[in-house]
Amino acid sequence: MKKAIGINNRRDFFKKIGLSTASVLLPITSLNSMPLPALSRAPNQPNTPVNFIYDGLALTPQEYLEKLDQINKKQPIEPDFYGNGGATKLIEDAFTKITGKEKAIYLPTGTMANQLAIKLLNGNNTKVIVPENSHVFRDEADAAQSVHSKRLIPIGKGKPYFDVEDLKNTIDYTNTNEVFKSGLGTIVIENPVRRADGTVVPIEKIKEISNYCKENNYKMHLDGARIHLASAFSNTSLLEYASYFDTVYISLYKYLNASGGAMLCGDADIIDKVAHQIKILGGTVYQSWSNTAMALYYLNGIEDRWSQVIQRSKTIISELNKIEGLRISSLKNGTNIYDLTLDTAINLKKLAIFLYDTYNIWLGRANEKGVVKFVINESLLTRDYKDIINAWIEGIEYARG
Repeated sequence: MKKAIGINNRRDFFKKIGLSTASVLLPITSLNSMPLPALSRAPNQPNTPVNFIYDGLALTPQEYLEKLDQINKKQPIEPDFYGNGGATKLIEDAFTKITGKEKAIYLPTGTMANQLAIKLLNGNNTKVIVPENSHVFRDEADAAQSVHSKRLIPIGKGKPYFDVEDLKNTIDYTNTNEVFKSGLGTIVIENPVRRADGTVVPIEKIKEISNYCKENNYKMHLDGARIHLASAFSNTSLLEYASYFDTVYISLYKYLNASGGAMLCGDADIIDKVAHQIKILGGTVYQSWSNTAMALYYLNGIEDRWSQVIQRSKTIISELNKIEGLRISSLKNGTNIYDLTLDTAINLKKLAIFLYDTYNIWLGRANEKGVVKFVINESLLTRDYKDIINAWIEGIEYARG
């Protein structure tokens, strides 16, 4: 049986993330935690990893450079300069087309994309309504308040997403109980919802909220960092999703495999103001082509590939659910995250070590409820699905008792 990863690389990885080899399981108690670094693999590694952790491929630096070289050999990559021209212009044009918006612009981070959209849409209004479990509210270091003088009002606590009644009640409560009106300008929706394990906001809910906002002259921003996943699992086009919002942010690294970057799409009167905002906030970079060329490559054909991922995952999950003591369950309105549970007779640590060492298959750690978040992505397309199933069967037998 051939080992997929050398023991030195394995030890180096655990050292990097602060784990001893005795504590091998990758520390993912939920997908809301910070992402792990990619494993180091030899350049001639025959097996691309199949990872059940990330939204994307988790390319190593070596693989990233090789892919850029492959892209460049097929058609030379044209550099941008301070975000103008080259591969960056090409991807901006591509996102303009797929979202149906007038313009798109590259930004270094999703946080900056969200924050600038909120700032520019909101104008002189100070209040912005955001999902209580959203990245904007929980994970952007109070940037709206401390940098842009905007007050975030959370909505939908304890729910995966809010609906139009929640929105009306929140607005009514705010208007009734505040004497000095400073103005509400923007409503934010995140879709899919990462803190709700990738839950999709039903399109009917979005339509209802959009209609209400139009009637009351509120702007709408979509934190669509992973919107391609929502589109793939809901059979709703990206074009339709975007049509209900004034601005849309989409990540370039979560499943488009760039090393960073974000796109913000919207009407020209908003997007034309973004470049200056990026500059004054210190976000302008000399060249971004290494991110935009990579993302543009993976953007091409993404719908077809994710259709294949979904079909292949159905087969794999169906077969794995035939194994005694293992259960993989889908989530309501879910996307690419499933719940995996094991009987106590199966040692999760032994299983993870076996899959990792022997077959270069990555598995996360169980949370406090004993559930492993089982994430599917395009890495399923890099290996014969029968080999993946057989590896799990062998691993489960090894881990019993």
